[in-house]
Amino acid sequence: MSRPVSRVLTLLELLQSGGVRTVSELAERLDVDERTVRRYVGHLLDLDVPVESVRGRYGGYRLTSGYRMPPLMLSDDEALAVLLGLVAGQRAGLTTATGTASETAAAKVRRVLPERLARRLDSVLGTLAFTAPSGASATPDTGVLLPTADAVRHHRPLTIRYTAADGRRSERTLHPYGLVAHSGRWYVTGMDPAIDENRTFRLDRITGVAILPGSFEPPAGLDPAERVLSGFATAAYRHEVVLRIQGTPEQIRTRLPAGVATVRESPAPGLFPSAGTEAPGAEPWCRVELRVERLDWLPGVLASLDQPFVIERPDELRGLVEELADRLTRSARRRPSP
Repeated sequence: MSRPVSRVLTLLELLQSGGVRTVSELAERLDVDERTVRRYVGHLLDLDVPVESVRGRYGGYRLTSGYRMPPLMLSDDEALAVLLGLVAGQRAGLTTATGTASETAAAKVRRVLPERLARRLDSVLGTLAFTAPSGASATPDTGVLLPTADAVRHHRPLTIRYTAADGRRSERTLHPYGLVAHSGRWYVTGMDPAIDENRTFRLDRITGVAILPGSFEPPAGLDPAERVLSGFATAAYRHEVVLRIQGTPEQIRTRLPAGVATVRESPAPGLFPSAGTEAPGAEPWCRVELRVERLDWLPGVLASLDQPFVIERPDELRGLVEELADRLTRSARRRPSP
């Protein structure tokens, strides 16, 4: 939507909120000069919106008393924000006591949208998988998200222009399998037919999308969210870490989530007698694998788990854990001066 049209609609929303709005106030809110505000008011009058001019010291503009706008006037970005907010709130448990408010509100919004936009938003909601709660967000462009969702839903190939983390730019073809929202970022996962490999791309790094003719058949039983998370956990990094931790996968996931580590139940490791033995009825053990650029954060995570563990590799991590234990011991033995 062009900026002048968007600002005219914003002006209408400001007037719809009630009361008299001064020209200077409207100019500041719209980030334009006062002459442009008057021109925008003229556009509303041309659309038969009854805007009244109020004279005097506290004069300005207001809507005629009793006037009500049609139920909904949303741009693509606004409609997407409303529906995604409703869905995210429902997935996060932020619903009313009846648990149906988000569903009914989304249905009402969907009914009054233009059919073209409604179909495209249905594609987003029908192909999106939610994982962990969002952290710092990196919002994709609507012009990228909507056609990508269409391609996922209808199994259509597309071309994307992508900028990698190191700044390299490329244009490639993708058979998109699914959209995933994880930790404040959006990803599309699929097959790159040029290299016959599965790939995952951040949508905020995609600057252009074009849907291609033809179609493809996605693999049966595919879970896009699991594919994205396992890709994070198995990506190539400087250190490969293998641990045995006593505890359930659920306990371990509280500190090492799926996007960081792979966790599988495993037999208890063979321990030296001085390290302890497996007691009857003890908790199970898990094999934990992760790939990281730095090891210095792992000793604190292992300490916070408060579960027995064995480091299989690397030996460098064993030394870092011992150093942390020594620092904690020294701190614990310190006493305040009299």
